Amino acid sequence: MSTLRIDVNSDSGESFGSWTMGDDAAMMQTVSSANIACGFHAGDPSVARATVRAARENGVTIGAHVSYPDLAGFGRRFMDMTATELTDAVIYQVGALEAVARVEGAEVRYCKPHGGLYNAIVHHDVQAAAVAQALHELGDLPILCLPNSAVAREAQALGVPVFYEAFADRGYTPEGTLVSRREAGAVIHDPQAVAERVVRMAVEREVVAVDGSVVPLQADSICVHGDTPGAVAIAQQVREALEGAGADVRAFA
Repeated sequence: MSTLRIDVNSDSGESFGSWTMGDDAAMMQTVSSANIACGFHAGDPSVARATVRAARENGVTIGAHVSYPDLAGFGRRFMDMTATELTDAVIYQVGALEAVARVEGAEVRYCKPHGGLYNAIVHHDVQAAAVAQALHELGDLPILCLPNSAVAREAQALGVPVFYEAFADRGYTPEGTLVSRREAGAVIHDPQAVAERVVRMAVEREVVAVDGSVVPLQADSICVHGDTPGAVAIAQQVREALEGAGADVRAFA
């Protein structure tokens, strides 16, 4: 039996009305966890319900993909929210997705912040504490986040389970953070290159940064972005590469 267990997740449910992003139906046949948008950066009630249903039908674990209230900016911009505002916003979003999941016979098992919020709580202590507080008040709902981040420390201090994430198709800085999408090398599009990186992440626990240095890496889950061009093909190649390396691809939550 394999001793290497790893999750493959994707951001999902990010379509809105008649506007479509990604191929959630195809992605659900490959990933083991789905981070489903809760309406603040993307998604709407009908999209959320259809995505939850697809996840349940494919045995995919559901996470709440919470964000700043920034629909126009796709949640990628920093917002200077107070701790109370942010805690309440996270609780509100998780609650909405939990209601949808309940009527579909499913359950929200973890939370993964999105975009600008995800990046902010790597180093923004006040907002990191606010997110951790929300998850603590929600019954210690587990969080998926970057290693060595402020939110990981705040969550652990409150007893919130923490799982670490690596990104299959994103560039890394020498400090182990993600390269800004405004900079060259932020997103990797070649499926073969992505698959080779992922195996190294999972097996050797390291990644090559944009400057060529090797950065140690902890990862319970590998993210393949659903909005990346060719995302489904990349996800399929990632999973095949991981299983070929002896990994047991299974949800962490």
